[in-house]
Amino acid sequence: MPKNLVIVESPAKAKTIEKFLGDDFKVLSSYGHIRDLKKREFSINVEKNFEPDYEIPSDKAKLVQTLKAEAAKADMVWLASDEDREGEAIAWHLYEVLNLHPEHTKRIVFHEITKTAILKAIEQPREIDVNLVNAQQARRILDRIVGFELSPVLWKKVKPALSAGRVQSVAVRLIVEREREIHAFKSEASYRVTAAFIVSGSDGKTVEMKAELAHRLKSKKEAEDLLSKCLSAVFTIEDITTRPVKKSPAAPFTTSTLQQEAARKLGFTVAQTMMIAQKLYESGRITYMRTDSVNLSEYAINGTKEAIKEMMGEKYVHPRHFNTKTKGAQEAHEAIRPTYMENPKIDGSAQEKKLYDLIWKRTIASQMADAELEKTTVTISISNTEEAFTATGEVIKFDGFLRVYRESYDDDTEPEDEGDLLPPLKKGEKLQYQAITATERFTQHPSRYTEASLVRKLEELGIGRPSTYAPTISTIQQREYVEKGDKEGTERLYNVLTLRDNKLTDATLSETTGVEKGKLLPTDTGTVVTDFLSEYFPSIMDYNFTAKVEKQFDEIAEGEALWTAILKTFYKKFHPLVETTLAAKNAHKTGERILGNDPASGKQVSVKIGRFGPVVQVGTADEEEKPRFAPLKKGMSIETITLEEAMEMFKLPRTLGEYEGKTVSVNIGRFGPYIYHNSSYTSMPKTTDPMEIELEEAIELIQAKAEADAKKHIKKFEEEPDLQIMNGRYGPYISYKNVNYKIPKDIIPQDLSLESCLEIVKLQSEKEGGKPKAKRAARRSKKDA
Repeated sequence: MPKNLVIVESPAKAKTIEKFLGDDFKVLSSYGHIRDLKKREFSINVEKNFEPDYEIPSDKAKLVQTLKAEAAKADMVWLASDEDREGEAIAWHLYEVLNLHPEHTKRIVFHEITKTAILKAIEQPREIDVNLVNAQQARRILDRIVGFELSPVLWKKVKPALSAGRVQSVAVRLIVEREREIHAFKSEASYRVTAAFIVSGSDGKTVEMKAELAHRLKSKKEAEDLLSKCLSAVFTIEDITTRPVKKSPAAPFTTSTLQQEAARKLGFTVAQTMMIAQKLYESGRITYMRTDSVNLSEYAINGTKEAIKEMMGEKYVHPRHFNTKTKGAQEAHEAIRPTYMENPKIDGSAQEKKLYDLIWKRTIASQMADAELEKTTVTISISNTEEAFTATGEVIKFDGFLRVYRESYDDDTEPEDEGDLLPPLKKGEKLQYQAITATERFTQHPSRYTEASLVRKLEELGIGRPSTYAPTISTIQQREYVEKGDKEGTERLYNVLTLRDNKLTDATLSETTGVEKGKLLPTDTGTVVTDFLSEYFPSIMDYNFTAKVEKQFDEIAEGEALWTAILKTFYKKFHPLVETTLAAKNAHKTGERILGNDPASGKQVSVKIGRFGPVVQVGTADEEEKPRFAPLKKGMSIETITLEEAMEMFKLPRTLGEYEGKTVSVNIGRFGPYIYHNSSYTSMPKTTDPMEIELEEAIELIQAKAEADAKKHIKKFEEEPDLQIMNGRYGPYISYKNVNYKIPKDIIPQDLSLESCLEIVKLQSEKEGGKPKAKRAARRSKKDA
């Protein structure tokens, strides 16, 4: 019987660790936290110094019994959860719930799951760090206070079923403010002037050399004047400068930089990156993936050095030590790196291979020599003006780290070489132009956030920590405060002046501008909630306050501050604000915007957040006649909708004609646009506009739905209309009185009689104690509908 019990928080991690330990060790998983604050209760006793009321969830009860029994049999229990605050809290909860004793309990931590690291950790155990536990408790309790006290305020003042979070609300504010910056942005035009000169190449053949005016011209007149002067000008090489340039590699990955680079290079979401990184860590491929340190251990640096020397030679080796600039970073931790640098490839899924390759290349590159380049700048004078053209060329003399890795950037494609090698040129050489072009260009509005650029901004402001970035971004999308979407862009005219063959031409061309893909866009609900919280709870929405709270958590973790004192100070200011806001009477609905009056009735027209989302309202609640409502179409916003657009919404429902003797109409409902025919509803594709759809297209959609419904219903019984045999997402099932029952695999659904169906219903009901899982059934039938 094993004398040692090792408890980790993940079954995958347990499986990997078990391979490194002998028969004296048994490794079990706690499957994350074994207890937490109660889900539907406040669970914090403010009067008793913010004492938390923890519970063991029902789905963990059996597991806790097993762990208790195994711990009682073991001579020593090793708590081996992750090394961060969350992991420390898991270890502490295990210690408390399993009634462990200090003489029979040891805490071990490691940055990587390798045999060397695990055995070393067992040789160097420590006690549970109560400061780290308290930092986690402080975050958990503070976030519970904010969520539980703010949410009812939002239900009353904005819309039912809303919720608020400390970090999430600030993240939504960033996205809302960026959207408003974009709407307020006024684009300014200028002219970019480029020239193509004909010169002799190194082989004697003529080649084209491109050059650009050093600055933009403010107006079309300035551009016309310059090109007119170029008609009779002499172009001379006034100066040639060549200088060496060095490029240094980026630091190894932190959680934040890995999330950003995986988004840019691999197209992964932040949550996806963390899920894959977790698998790589638990299988022993990489070091711990939640870190804000760029540190590499001496072991890692030496391993990297040997790998570079073996693969590329001594001249590519340049060991470096990077320093972390992020506030609150823990240098004791390591950057994210492969556990074995000599392994450039691994086995695994395609996504695991891609992420590992990215981590391996970034780590290797960080310990490689600088890239050495030579940059040449040529200044070309124009004889009859002070203006001058500039041509640049760049050539790589030694590739260094660029042989392995190039960093990507937001809002740009991955940068290539800045320029090719220029042809042989001499100072004083006269040049002949082929064409000179002045193109009207426009200043661009700030880019909307991607998941990656939002992570970078949160880190820059000191908001959140490595463990919180992914959950924050997932939460604000799940709560529908933010959605990930595309912007199609708009068509824009621009002017091009061209000087060619001694002739100046003037052309107007068109282009699509403002196209954005996979960006985070605020919903109307997110915008209204942000405005409300900013007005009534400015401290919660303040970037500096949120960053200050993170710093206080760091101080708790370092043992420099009492967690209860920090909570007391916060609650003393926060709770009275909640009570005052709840008691306040608002003159109008939060987020309501008055657009004007209905041209036909003269009644007030407004937009606001209704129970099921943003709506247009004609009339007011205090009038005798009830107000009329219409939901906003997708792509519309209560911030930008006009009176004319709002009145268009009341042209629905729209009658298209008749099909099979019944009227066909279209409308917009809670879940989007739909077709109504013969007492039946058919959803319309999101791309189809209910104001533009024709009868023929509507009939096609009605027919398609009828065919799908026919395949979905396997069998019906006239004598029992509440019972049907259906074809669902997970196979055939019986639907009876809004509850679903699984059909055994060895039974052919079409052969079932009504009696057989009722027998299956009876057996499964008895098995479930007479209470079938109606909720699950309801969800399933909704998916199949």
